[in-house]
Amino acid sequence: MRAVIIGAVESTHVAIRKLIETDGWELPLVVTLEQSLGHRHSDLTDLADISNAAGAQLLYVNNINEPDAIRRISDARPDYIFVIGWSQICGPGLMNIAPGKVIGYHPAALPRLRGRAAIPWTILNREAITAGSLFYIDEDVDNGPILDQHYFHLGHEETATSLYGKHMEALGIMLERTLPRMKNGTAEKTEQDNSYATWAAKRTPRDGHIDWSMPANDILRLIRAVTHPYPGAFAQQGDKKWTLFGAISEEADFRYLASPGQVVVVDKKSFCVKCGTGTIRVTDWVGTDEVPPRLHSTLN
Repeated sequence: MRAVIIGAVESTHVAIRKLIETDGWELPLVVTLEQSLGHRHSDLTDLADISNAAGAQLLYVNNINEPDAIRRISDARPDYIFVIGWSQICGPGLMNIAPGKVIGYHPAALPRLRGRAAIPWTILNREAITAGSLFYIDEDVDNGPILDQHYFHLGHEETATSLYGKHMEALGIMLERTLPRMKNGTAEKTEQDNSYATWAAKRTPRDGHIDWSMPANDILRLIRAVTHPYPGAFAQQGDKKWTLFGAISEEADFRYLASPGQVVVVDKKSFCVKCGTGTIRVTDWVGTDEVPPRLHSTLN
């Protein structure tokens, strides 16, 4: 069974590795993103070594639907095409290379959270249970039949980092049990129930801007949702900027009388900021200055 894998992130790496480990599969071609366009994926991964280990040719493209890319994929004669970790929509030319056999991975319990930025939205929406979903890509976005799903719970303090890791594990588990079924023709299709569908909008780095008038718990949730491998939440003070990747609730909140956004404590390892209700202690950040100035002015 021959496959082409299209992607540019850690989930793509997982898919290549699992395909290598599964008997009866060949991988003649991996298609990935031109390195100069790495800004499209905050979690861009170098696939050169794993592609070489698979004996696959590595093709760099700007657009998966450009004629040369379509020709090269067609020349690889794939039985299946896996589009895992790729942000561009597959056009008809690509879909027609392996009709009905183009497989995608979505980091949500489809039909919930179709669309973009599913991992941050899972945390922001306070989802208690989610899943990784392997599905058949069709003409619409994330609505094709389900090939496999792996469900798991979210912790109360789940971060984008920990949830991302759980999805890599879920993808590996599903591919281990699904690739043999695909090879022997026993893989199943389950239509999605559109009555349960929800849609997640695209997020950009500026959506991480912190509104300090919000309650501390909501600000902490935002920080957890957009931490590594994503761009992080951020605060500004004039032309200075601090990007926050980790924070906790400050238990001594009752001690601090200040306006939302005001820095009330600074030490070598953390700083505390007053919120609309409550106070947070920032423990992981990068910034223009090492820490914001205490009490002098308000972060925005």
